[in-house]
Amino acid sequence: MGTCGLWDNTGMSEIPAPDAAAVPKVGFVSLGCPKALTDSELILTQLSAEGYATSRTFEGADLVIVNTCGFIDDAVKESLDTIGEALSANGRVIVTGCLGARAGEGGGNMVREVHPSVLAVTGPHATQEVMDAVHSHLPKPHDPFVDLVPPAGIKLTPKHYAYLKISEGCNHRCTFCIIPYMRGDLVSRPVGDVLKEARALFEGGVKELLVVSQDTSAYGVDVRYRTGFWEGRPVKTRMLELVQALGELAAPHGAWVRLHYVYPYPHVDEVIPLMAQGLVLPYLDVPFQHSHPEVLRRMKRPASGERNLERIARWRELCPELVVRSTFIAGFPGETEAEFQHLLDFVREAQIDRAGCFAYSPVEGAAANELPGMLPQEVREERRARFMAVAEEVSAQRLKLRIGATMQVLVDSAPSLGRKGGVGRSYADAPEIDGTVRLLPPQKLSKRLAVGEFTRARIVDSDGHDLIAEPI
Repeated sequence: MGTCGLWDNTGMSEIPAPDAAAVPKVGFVSLGCPKALTDSELILTQLSAEGYATSRTFEGADLVIVNTCGFIDDAVKESLDTIGEALSANGRVIVTGCLGARAGEGGGNMVREVHPSVLAVTGPHATQEVMDAVHSHLPKPHDPFVDLVPPAGIKLTPKHYAYLKISEGCNHRCTFCIIPYMRGDLVSRPVGDVLKEARALFEGGVKELLVVSQDTSAYGVDVRYRTGFWEGRPVKTRMLELVQALGELAAPHGAWVRLHYVYPYPHVDEVIPLMAQGLVLPYLDVPFQHSHPEVLRRMKRPASGERNLERIARWRELCPELVVRSTFIAGFPGETEAEFQHLLDFVREAQIDRAGCFAYSPVEGAAANELPGMLPQEVREERRARFMAVAEEVSAQRLKLRIGATMQVLVDSAPSLGRKGGVGRSYADAPEIDGTVRLLPPQKLSKRLAVGEFTRARIVDSDGHDLIAEPI
């Protein structure tokens, strides 16, 4: 068997491909968020199943697929630039993803207005439409054989962790967001299908499963939490039952389950005891976006924002080890200095462990663009910087509390079997968005570190967003 390469937004990966000179080759670029990454994995899995290979270069491919992001201006520019690069180097390009669903200034499709020579354009979550376009321009080499594809499919993440998308789309109409326009309303995956994929991932060696969607806590709302079936037993299509089942699947493999994009609805309280029991990681990624009731009203955010402090306190009462990460927007239209100070006070009082912040950026088609009180760009950026200074201070204080503790660390990097140390993550660190645990060289000569395996480590110091630990 030979190998072939593909591109994604984390770097170069490789997947096995049939070793034949006549095998058609596809270049692939995946941009954007983990939800887009799972779409890319579905397309790559289908390509592999049908016998296509992937190319290390644009020039070496018979055609190129670009999975785009279209949420904020910087992402739109990156996507359009990447399409242009692929067209310049190859000339045969299929575009999919969120940008494919956006309209341009002329009222037509944005991608076709900028790059009229692309072969085809689809929106997100469109595996079959992409495959239809591939078949039209690069016929598949032979009938599919299941044994060409690993049981868990083709993954763009390292072998030891994977994203599991449980639903597509969103029912909310937040004024700063156009995702429902691009991805549609909430559509929950059948619970049996989700659990089947999770089991295949665990059996394939995944040690950390990251649950993603546009709104994880709304899972099943669209089907009224109807009862599905998994291995002959009934399971409700609801967040609580899904998380419990995922935790039970992970346990025999000693694997982690991490929850992302959880809106702070009251029913999320029911999941916290599962974290306290160790069934799933005591980690919640909650996109609060702001704290002031008036700003949340202008944003049209779901859930009761004025009760978030009370809710976080209750969560930590039930599970003291809970880590909360969140994202916020500074400089939203109409935001007063007092409302911004309310946000800074919230971050301090809520003791948000990990926080990211965007300076408000107008997104074409978003309702917030029409709100009064648009702030100057320099004010938005200045508030973002002030927010991050407070958030980093809070985070650093909370990290210092871990000095002296012993933690389980999932190893992401370990040159020379860890003899010179390595890099890993604790339960408090999601890949790429949070900090890391920098592992010192083991004091015991017999101690080895292996990528994708857990090690116990004693925290000896902290540095910025990271912890420093000694393997034991």
